[in-house]
Amino acid sequence: MLASPLLVGILAGGVAWVDLPLAAFWFVGYLAFFATGLWLKSGRRPKWFPPVRAYGAASLALGIVVAAMRPDLLRWAPGFVVPLGVGLWAAAHRRDRDLLAGLATVFGSALMTVVAFDAGTDGPLTRGWLLALVQLLYFAGTVFYVKTVIRERDNRAFWWLSVAVHAASAVAVAALSPWLGAVFAALTVRAALVPGLHPTPRQAGIGEIASTVLVAVVSLVVL
Repeated sequence: MLASPLLVGILAGGVAWVDLPLAAFWFVGYLAFFATGLWLKSGRRPKWFPPVRAYGAASLALGIVVAAMRPDLLRWAPGFVVPLGVGLWAAAHRRDRDLLAGLATVFGSALMTVVAFDAGTDGPLTRGWLLALVQLLYFAGTVFYVKTVIRERDNRAFWWLSVAVHAASAVAVAALSPWLGAVFAALTVRAALVPGLHPTPRQAGIGEIASTVLVAVVSLVVL
């Protein structure tokens, strides 16, 4: 969820020098977000704050570098405010594993596809938005799927919800490309069958890596 949207945007938009500090900002910024979440979950205990300060300062410095190289990219910053706010609010209330928090994180990650695409092109952003949509639908489905194999593995109603979300996504992307429709149809079958096999978290994680690469490659080829 962290690397795929960024890489898809870079590969689709074209590699540019600003991608180096942008990628560093994205990853270090995530570390700052994660550290802040842990600090908030701890009730703001002082011993959890040093990583927040360190990663926060580093991400700020990298953000300044990106802004200096491409000031126009700052227009995307407001789009991350809500996902960031929801994630930190959820952490502060120890609800960071809630469905809302997961989907908010997915939205922010998918938006990075467009930002990275914009960093490498001066043309229309249509393709960037389509790729971001595919990333959004895929990782939103992943949020539901992972819960059915771990935290909600015995929740039949949630299983049905997961399958429905995957099926709706398959129909949506099929309108963009039949190849993507086939990939998402396969993901729907996975969402329906795999939870009943009770995979381990490691097995589920390996499967997610393969699926993430497949979705990224196919979307880059057909869109």
